[in-house]
Amino acid sequence: MSTQKIAVVTGSNKGIGYAIVKGLCEKFNGSVYLTARDVGRGEAAVNKLKKLGFNPLFHQLDISDQSSIDKFKEYIQSKHGGIDVLVNNAAIAFKNDATEPFGQQAEETIKVNYFGTLRVSEALFPLLRNNAKVVNVSSSLGHLSKIPSADLRVKLSDSNLTIPDLNKLMEKFVKDAKENKTQSEGWGDSAYAVCKVGVSALTFAQQRLFDKEQPNRNIAVNAVHPGYVDTDMSSHKGTLTIEEGAKAPLYVALEADFKGKYVWRDCKIVDWYGTAPSGY
Repeated sequence: MSTQKIAVVTGSNKGIGYAIVKGLCEKFNGSVYLTARDVGRGEAAVNKLKKLGFNPLFHQLDISDQSSIDKFKEYIQSKHGGIDVLVNNAAIAFKNDATEPFGQQAEETIKVNYFGTLRVSEALFPLLRNNAKVVNVSSSLGHLSKIPSADLRVKLSDSNLTIPDLNKLMEKFVKDAKENKTQSEGWGDSAYAVCKVGVSALTFAQQRLFDKEQPNRNIAVNAVHPGYVDTDMSSHKGTLTIEEGAKAPLYVALEADFKGKYVWRDCKIVDWYGTAPSGY
């Protein structure tokens, strides 16, 4: 079993994830796994990077499929024994003109972006080596202020919030969405915002658990807003290149020495509980 350092990036065959893999190949002293749901697209992305002189590894990983997660975990465990950097980047977003009922959009968005991230974390966290770094890719919409209800903000920002309790809040949002009650219940009208606020809150809950861990592995988990990036997800309306979008995630993965923070695209820590910075 190799003792080389290992980095894993979920959802990384294109967009910000692809640029994060590229940046890790440039700066990380170890092997980098590009993962994707679709094998063909993943292998094509790896080949594209190889033509640029990099040498990422590929493995199929669908964060919405538990069997795919389990297979990936078993592979990493048997091949390498551990992970040093984990970037939870994989996510979906419905377009503004999507025709699916909002309840369906909410259910799918929370299932993939929140619960998928949670499932990958639960599977791979036992493999994290001492001093490992975890980056949960959030969003400007992942700031607490994006939730209109003061009562919900209090619940989401509770310093004793457990992951099971957070799961219940995310499940309640889906239920409210199916019953057309998201406005009256104070969630607002964006499933993407709720899922990313959930990912941010999950980050802080995960860090609290690592801080209490014995023996302590000194693991850092941070949430990062990469910026408004020109990708398929933003319908190419974003103003940043994918390399610019990868800047803050790479900084947090490789250089930052803080834990349990919400980090803006300029690599600066932002108060998640206060006023969000203007713009993207």
